[in-house]
Amino acid sequence: MFMTIRELLEKQYLEKDDIKQLLATSGEEMQMLFHKAQEVKFSALDNFVHLRGLIEYSNKCRKSCLYCGVRSNNTNIERYTLTDDEVVECAKLSHKLGYGSVAIQSGERSDKAFTDKITTLIKRIKEIDGGSLGITLSLGEQSDEVYREWFEAGAHRYLLRIESSNEDLYYKIHPHDERHDFHKRLACIDSLLSIGYQTGTGVMVGLPFQTIDILADDLIFFRQKDVAMVGMGPFIPHPDTPLYKYADQIPPVQERMDMTLKMIATLRLMMPEINMVAATANQTIDPMGREKAIMAGANVIMPNLTPNEYREDYLIYPDKACVSDKPEECFSCLDIRMKAIGHKILYNAWGDSVAFTKKKAKSER
Repeated sequence: MFMTIRELLEKQYLEKDDIKQLLATSGEEMQMLFHKAQEVKFSALDNFVHLRGLIEYSNKCRKSCLYCGVRSNNTNIERYTLTDDEVVECAKLSHKLGYGSVAIQSGERSDKAFTDKITTLIKRIKEIDGGSLGITLSLGEQSDEVYREWFEAGAHRYLLRIESSNEDLYYKIHPHDERHDFHKRLACIDSLLSIGYQTGTGVMVGLPFQTIDILADDLIFFRQKDVAMVGMGPFIPHPDTPLYKYADQIPPVQERMDMTLKMIATLRLMMPEINMVAATANQTIDPMGREKAIMAGANVIMPNLTPNEYREDYLIYPDKACVSDKPEECFSCLDIRMKAIGHKILYNAWGDSVAFTKKKAKSER
């Protein structure tokens, strides 16, 4: 039975056809979706925005994902790894600025030297101010043992983006080999959930070969997995990647931006209490992109704390926003920008997922 957008926005549970209808909105109906998503967010989470100080630890990667600028086959970038002291200084700066949490991101490696180093770094960060900083990791696929070791060392959130929950599309944006296995990716997400991480995942929006049907399934995948956080951003083709040859087959910039916002808004209706990131990619293609994502239902921003001299070599996609910004500049800028759109940054807090916190409390009764 056909329903108007107004009727859809009042439904308690969205079916796949409902989701597809919302993702197909435009104009006034799209704005109605955004308005409803913000209303739901304010009701569930208030107008708070949480910050994660981003530390891009290393661009050395063993994978060759077809869309990524730091893929192992790309010889046009200089590889780096931050020193232990550089990582700790970034974490101390995050604490000083009141961000409450750090997020450590890296090219994917699983050798013991790398995993042991991450354990050491987690423990050193937990020594800052009595362990007051929250720690999110985004370090790719690892064994159960490694995930558990990092969790026990003090990390409590983990972001592992599925990139697409559709297996066919997954293999159109990744090689199909033992290092790029769709089912291993799924198994890693399940492992993180079972260990007790606040687990996050996400997708790119506007990929070649992607359809509204696939995007709707992505949102249903997040709901089925009952994840605590999601990161979605517009696909931006990188000229040093194999997928760039399909750049003329992706939607125009404005369409990718709009669809990203509709994905965020629709998921906010589906999962009111999760954390959602306003990705830097939004701001890369639209100067107000992060604000628009926040207004559409997102509630997390990840300001970059990586030393500036390394940032040009951690470009998963080109022309990344804020590459030259100093952390202190970003700090004051974000505060002003969020106040301008009626939001408030919650400083000196971990900003845990309300959905996760409630689920954990329920399981412990």
